[in-house]
Amino acid sequence: MRLSLETYLQVHVVIYATKEINRNADILPNITLGFQIYDSCSVLQREMEGTLWMVTGQSRAIPNFQCQKREKLAAVIGHSTSTYSILMAHILGLSRYPQISHFSTSSLLSDKTQFPSFFRTVPSDAFQSKGLAQLVLHFGWTWVGLVALANDYGQQGIQVIKQEILKSGACVEFTEYIQISLPNYNIPHIVQVIKDSTAKAVVIFSTDVHFLPLLDEFIRRNVTEKIFVASEAWSTTSLFSSEKYSKLLAGTIGFAFYSGNIPGFHEHLDHINPVELPERAWNWMFWEESAGCSFLNFENFTFPRERPSRNCTEKDKVEYFQTYLKQLPSMRITYNLYSAIFAIAKALHDLNTCRPGDSHFTNRSCSDIWDLKPWQILQYVKKVRMKLSSGRDIFFDDNGDPPPVYDIVNWQLIPEDTMKQIPVSVCSESCLPGFRKAAITGKPTCCFQCVPCPLGEITNTTDTNECFRCPWDQWPSQQRDKCVPKPIEYLSYEENLGVILMSTSITSSLIPLGVLGLLIHYKTTPIVRANNYAVSCLLLLSMSLCFLSSLAFIGYPNREKCLLRQVTFGMVFALCVSCILAKTLMVMIAFKATKPNSDLKKWASPQMSYVVIGLATFIQLLISVSWLSLSSPFPEYNFNAKSGVLVVECNEGSPTAFWCTIGYLGLLAIISFLVAFLARLLPDSFNEAKFITFSMLAFLIVWVSYIPASLSTSGKYTAAMEIFAILSSSWAMLCCMFAPKCYIILFRPNMNSKKYLLGKN
Repeated sequence: MRLSLETYLQVHVVIYATKEINRNADILPNITLGFQIYDSCSVLQREMEGTLWMVTGQSRAIPNFQCQKREKLAAVIGHSTSTYSILMAHILGLSRYPQISHFSTSSLLSDKTQFPSFFRTVPSDAFQSKGLAQLVLHFGWTWVGLVALANDYGQQGIQVIKQEILKSGACVEFTEYIQISLPNYNIPHIVQVIKDSTAKAVVIFSTDVHFLPLLDEFIRRNVTEKIFVASEAWSTTSLFSSEKYSKLLAGTIGFAFYSGNIPGFHEHLDHINPVELPERAWNWMFWEESAGCSFLNFENFTFPRERPSRNCTEKDKVEYFQTYLKQLPSMRITYNLYSAIFAIAKALHDLNTCRPGDSHFTNRSCSDIWDLKPWQILQYVKKVRMKLSSGRDIFFDDNGDPPPVYDIVNWQLIPEDTMKQIPVSVCSESCLPGFRKAAITGKPTCCFQCVPCPLGEITNTTDTNECFRCPWDQWPSQQRDKCVPKPIEYLSYEENLGVILMSTSITSSLIPLGVLGLLIHYKTTPIVRANNYAVSCLLLLSMSLCFLSSLAFIGYPNREKCLLRQVTFGMVFALCVSCILAKTLMVMIAFKATKPNSDLKKWASPQMSYVVIGLATFIQLLISVSWLSLSSPFPEYNFNAKSGVLVVECNEGSPTAFWCTIGYLGLLAIISFLVAFLARLLPDSFNEAKFITFSMLAFLIVWVSYIPASLSTSGKYTAAMEIFAILSSSWAMLCCMFAPKCYIILFRPNMNSKKYLLGKN
């Protein structure tokens, strides 16, 4: 296997950090810290064997045996892969050897009951997975695909991401695993699933090495227009920096480990001379592969693969070496390795400087650094807290994890100085305000159709599941995306209908006054004197008030107007009909009283008319006073009368009192009609009975027609209907009662004589 630049730099970070600690008089003074590097070659069996080598101190694996004759093993750093770290942690945990990983992120390793001596300088995948899920949701990607490595790292991480995405209400279209055990990693199947999917965003929870075949298959099948969300294991890798993958990976976003600076490390690399490197196979193998030439002075070692045919020159050995090192990849992994070495050194330093009574042990005693036990150094690793020269604080929580800190990385093509819109990855387009989401049978919750809100309801945000009603005084806008104040409706003076009715009422009220003036001018004539002049004047005044009473039904229905308009209408009409009743009775009594020995002579006096008028009007007054006292009318908003309109109207308080008022007026009119009907054939040239009959008949027809008409209308038209009934009935009485008299006075003066009255033509 080829030794990558990142791996090579990790080796030099161990060398550099160890030298830095040994030169530092403040950490482990007079003690030299050493290290051993073991390569498992990514083989699980060799990892287990190497772990047992380190624990036993022998060149072969002997379980449950320790014989470290020379240097004491203080701690183990590794592995970089979670699966390997789990295996190591099971073995090292038995002897309580501290183990610090600089790259293993599986959340399983946070379980202290299984792995009591495991620590790490990288955050757990539990934090990364939740963060990646929030990153996906931040961009509004509610329809995503998931691809993970089929090992502890991938399976644990992707499950947390899936749970977080589903918990937020988003959906996962597919979940696929890269099967490491299969020859082709199951790559063709995974690529086909991604190509056929409608999800634009795909979360890749894998290492760079295992994701590489997937990218090659994408390119072969021309899979484009997908946005990748990267886990930290490949988000900053240098393997994908070639032009081959640049367009496919453009826009990739993901998490990366916190990148810190290692002071002096670059200078350390600048002073490395490949000629002076230790004669180690991996050293020379790395440089021969990197430079593409063979080092002649390293010919006695056996290499696992064929060496380059060209021999290296001095220029190759020095200049190319430094040029290659300037292509440094991200220092994120090496920085975490650097932190792990210093954490172990600090724990050893604290153990060495222990004072009796201040130790971390139960009996407060101190241990000897030259004869330390694994569990003793473990106690100090748990309590490590120090600040590196880079400024970073190192400490572990109860689970052996560091503070979760990540960088967010985004891959973009540098030459293009343009901004790209954030891609959309949804199953269904968002429902705009005014619409709600409706589920589609057999589809996930993220797949839906947008349905307009029903009448009277709105939504003011996108992707709302339910519409809601506006407040009682508001109504949805045309787009149904906000509530607007309902238009207020009442019969106002400003609108055409109100102006027409008001003008008609005022103009009509002047006609009875004009007739009154005519009667006053001709009050000495027979036709005026023969028809109870005083009552006729009172009748004309009441008719003028009847016309004017309709004005109380126009304008904004405030409390005073609601309180008095029906009462005013009832009183003036009661006065008017009472006057007609009085005139009708007096006509009947006058003719009956002319018979000999008639008892009606005592009722034929003029005062009798005023008694009838007063009594009939007083009864209406009692009805009105009772109405106002027990259940008076009041203004109210009626939001059920018309859809989308707020009708301001008067609530009559007691419908019974209202219909009693109308009914009483009808009763007076019926009595007047019956009496006048009986007296219509009495011999008199100026007999008013037949005119009263027609006037009361017209009055009754108008108000009987008003009842169903008022019940079938609402809002301002109910008030307009009552005004129309008032004006119509008033005009009916005025015309039927006084039109014939005015015609005789003005156009037939010969009929306005005593001879005509007595029937002597």
